[in-house]
Amino acid sequence: MEGFLNLNKPFGITSHDCVARSRRLLRLKRVGHGGTLDPAATGVLPIALGKATRLLQYLRGDKAYRATIRLGVATTTDDLQGEIITSNPVTGLSLEEVKQALGQFEGKIQQVPPNYSAIQRQGKRLYELARAGETIEVEARTVEVNKIEILDWRDGEFPELEVAIACGPGTYIRAIARDLGAALQTGGTLAKLIRTESCGLQLADSLTLEELETKLQEGTFNPITPAAALEHLASVSLASTQAHKWRQGQRILWEDIAERSLPELLQVYREDGVFLGIAQLVNSGDEHLLVPQMVFESIS
Repeated sequence: MEGFLNLNKPFGITSHDCVARSRRLLRLKRVGHGGTLDPAATGVLPIALGKATRLLQYLRGDKAYRATIRLGVATTTDDLQGEIITSNPVTGLSLEEVKQALGQFEGKIQQVPPNYSAIQRQGKRLYELARAGETIEVEARTVEVNKIEILDWRDGEFPELEVAIACGPGTYIRAIARDLGAALQTGGTLAKLIRTESCGLQLADSLTLEELETKLQEGTFNPITPAAALEHLASVSLASTQAHKWRQGQRILWEDIAERSLPELLQVYREDGVFLGIAQLVNSGDEHLLVPQMVFESIS
């Protein structure tokens, strides 16, 4: 039971709760998740099983969401779970104005994370400090939003905008909702969020906790293999002698000229297809070396 689970996180529970429930269902001690989802958000939550928890850092970082932004309302948490700061009906706002304002949130942008977030300060999460009444200055940071597509526009006193957002790691969709409301001078908050893609896993292929339990009872659950989860990384294959040395933590001289244009991080396999781990391809003079970064199963 080593690999990944594409979990469809339900509404109302934390990502940590999902890990705990998966651990109980699978009867595993080592279970972790790749990328926190807020309790009010649903959708793809990558779950690593067994030794695959060591591979979480190597998964793809890009994500995609379907979000509903409500204008005219601002809250303490930048979503509907927080206390309302302002609530004013919106008049005279056109979809064209919204489209123009949205443009500033594409590309590499500076974004201030929500005060209620999992970022750590002073050894605590920001949401813990916020709940304790402490005011913490959160620095803006650079994030990348690859694309924002408008899916629906529902006019009214508190209009709602439904969008599809593709972005890089560390992007807060709640912050986009908040900042769009500020740009339009209406106030804005996140009303609904579904993560449709994360770490290369798609919502259409995900399992609910109930579906996971059924598959386990039927004996039909098969984890996603490391090879499938890491397919964005190029791979190299080692002969048995090389594989043995590499699994002992030794650097391997890589002489295959055709492979010299490969990126730095590589999947490593034995020639019979057994997954060995992750290597870094480094230059050492005129030579290329495969340096172990994560040995999936070491040997003495």
